[in-house]
Amino acid sequence: MQLQVMNSPFNQEQADLLNRLLPTLTESQKVWLTGYLAASQSVAATTGVEQQLVAPTAAPSAAPVVEQTISKEVTILYGSQTGNAQGLAESAGKTLEGRGFDVTVASMNDFKPNNLKKLHNLLIVVSTHGEGDPPDNALSFHEFLHGRRAPKLENLRYSVLSLGDSSYEFFCQTGKEFDQKLEELGGTRLNERVDCDLDFDEPAAEWLEGVIAGLSQAQAGGTEVVSPTAVAQETDTVYSRTNPFRAEVLENINLNGRGSNKETRHLELSLEGSGLTFEPGDSLGVYPENDPTLVDSLIKELNLNPTEEVQINKQGESRSLKEALTTNFEITVLTKALLEKASAFLKNNDLKELLANDEKVKEYIDGRDMLDLVSDFGPWDGSAQDFISILRKLPSRLYSIASSLSANEEEVHLTIGAVRYEAHGRERNGVCSILCADRLQPGDTIPVYIQHNQNFKLPENPDTPIIMVGPGTGIAPFRSFIQEREEKGAEGKSWLFFGDQHFVTDFLYQTEWQNWLKDGVLTRMDVAFSRDTDEKVYVQNRMLENSKELFEWLQEGAAFYICGDEKKMAHDVHNTLIEIIEKEGGMSREDAEKYLSDMQQQKRYQRDVY
Repeated sequence: MQLQVMNSPFNQEQADLLNRLLPTLTESQKVWLTGYLAASQSVAATTGVEQQLVAPTAAPSAAPVVEQTISKEVTILYGSQTGNAQGLAESAGKTLEGRGFDVTVASMNDFKPNNLKKLHNLLIVVSTHGEGDPPDNALSFHEFLHGRRAPKLENLRYSVLSLGDSSYEFFCQTGKEFDQKLEELGGTRLNERVDCDLDFDEPAAEWLEGVIAGLSQAQAGGTEVVSPTAVAQETDTVYSRTNPFRAEVLENINLNGRGSNKETRHLELSLEGSGLTFEPGDSLGVYPENDPTLVDSLIKELNLNPTEEVQINKQGESRSLKEALTTNFEITVLTKALLEKASAFLKNNDLKELLANDEKVKEYIDGRDMLDLVSDFGPWDGSAQDFISILRKLPSRLYSIASSLSANEEEVHLTIGAVRYEAHGRERNGVCSILCADRLQPGDTIPVYIQHNQNFKLPENPDTPIIMVGPGTGIAPFRSFIQEREEKGAEGKSWLFFGDQHFVTDFLYQTEWQNWLKDGVLTRMDVAFSRDTDEKVYVQNRMLENSKELFEWLQEGAAFYICGDEKKMAHDVHNTLIEIIEKEGGMSREDAEKYLSDMQQQKRYQRDVY
């Protein structure tokens, strides 16, 4: 848009200068300039002195103007299951501190809800877990805010950054609920809520820019100007989620015996030269590649040229269509949003009818992929770039680390179950698990990064007893726990509940557990192999059989850990634990739930579930 002299207070020379300048400015520079002009106007009104515009010496994203307000305090609360929300909250805190704000960053679990009414500026960074549920460390705060004791918040300014996965029905549901409830309680938005999919870096950065602009615009009457050179510059580690390290495969072993219904891979990767460190309980992010056979079939169905160059990001980087579909974009998961985008290039009326019925959409996308979509509703009436434009980036996969860095220097171990199944007349494979099972050999490299998880950690006191429940691949972090406690000489008791299908073929890391039991590093182990008896036995059955002693351990201060499948196992173990507390503690159901909630507040009840 061109500035016209007749519609503005500027003369022709000024208008020409502005018309040349404005189109060249980034959004960050516009925010900087807006804040500067607001501060200059305030200074001039107070002192009668106009300020000289000084070109910023820091990066353009460093907004150099922060006006004095009644309160420069900003509280950032995060709810995080895997660590992404926590990382974003902490990064936002450093950025805002660099702008001159007094920032407090805390887990929702550690925040006293009664202090909510004392806040003036609140930022919420929260993920959505499972089927629209809050993360474990957000449960109590979420319950408080949606309960009768929640205070009126007319003096609160807030903004919500919500993390989720659009392939789930209740995308970013927890963030939406927080945003709506804070508004209902009288809060005023500093910036509109931003809902992030798995590729959250850019939208999160844009949200923070909007928050900074909102904080600046909301301030009035002040005179303090923060020099841009004083803005703190955050320095990331060399290797991170956005800059992964290519780790060499040292070992790739099938842990299951011959005749097993399962295939569980034990991967050992080298971190030599990466500088990456981790603690027991952390996860490893792995960037996989799509199955080349599936990619070839999809390109053939699209009737496109595999060597045609396509642009893969906003920076203009390009690759061949085949390479882009192999390494950059997700092609195995369908969502309603994806079907809607694809319908512009798939002229089949059946797809339009399908999209008109949400229940039929949910039924269709379950277990199908992009090849199914194009086969069922093709032909594709668009270019290769059109196809790329409707896809989301291929997300990393997070795996609980199965080793201790203290015990295995410059190495990281993973326990990965190979996913293979048949659906809708085709054999289907897990993207990352089958890459690891079938195509990753010792000597190959794979892009990885460390995902720190402060919500799943060994007790600070090594003498604290621990109880671990990890059937199947849920055993992974507990191997890390025991390796660490052995290396550190921890004296605390330890009790493991493990389960799988068959003792002979599916007892993962059997020799290691038996040696740790013999050496006293592991105090006790109870196992449940569900297919070895007429009546299926699971880990929760073993817990009930030992309910008296298990409750005694809890009374002694033991920390309780669950890792593995959330939908069934973790839910059943949770309810069994409440049942044990109720029975052995002589409590009501409500008191037993309160007992477990208190354990969670004390970080004595932690879950790493998926």
